[in-house]
Amino acid sequence: MSFEYAENAHSTHSAPNTDRDDDTAMALKIVVAGGFGAGKTTLVGAVSDIRPLRTEETLSEAGQGVDDTAGVARKATSTVAMDFGRITVHAGLTLYLFGTPGQDRFWFLWDELSEGALAAVVLADPRRLEDCFAAVDYFERRRIPFVVAVNCFPGARTYAAHDVSHALDLDRGTPVVLCDARDRDSGKDVLIRTVEYAGRMHTARLLDSVR
Repeated sequence: MSFEYAENAHSTHSAPNTDRDDDTAMALKIVVAGGFGAGKTTLVGAVSDIRPLRTEETLSEAGQGVDDTAGVARKATSTVAMDFGRITVHAGLTLYLFGTPGQDRFWFLWDELSEGALAAVVLADPRRLEDCFAAVDYFERRRIPFVVAVNCFPGARTYAAHDVSHALDLDRGTPVVLCDARDRDSGKDVLIRTVEYAGRMHTARLLDSVR
């Protein structure tokens, strides 16, 4: 899955700011993952500069015995392939966002969606924190830097960042941030933190490799 393909799919939309030379422009791939109903589609749609690509289907009776909808009983649709969005953070830096499907039966798509990713956002539902374990384990095993973003649903219990880190048994230094997936500025802050953290991690690994 290439950035070129994604760009062509949205060629009717305005291009990123090109005040800087093309040689200095940077496009980075970020994966947005997490449990079923955590708000991945909402986050991608809220921050995207273009009309997001969505692959949602209505939940049917056939999936009732397969999909765990506890805590998200009002959810009527589900992503069955991916979400795609694009945001220009500033001139010369564009992020391509690939949202993963949340149900277990679609996890076979994660490897392709994560190919070439700089980093990931693991979106956490504070009502179902245990749903994050699979995503956390996935990115830790593949050494893909990630940030855990706790989506603060209205009425849901609020957890401190260090409590979430402890509950998910995160590696030391893995950032945990609170956010509102519906709010563009909040989502943008999460993405900026993710890029900054990934930059530090990749720099550290590069330095380790030449020592």
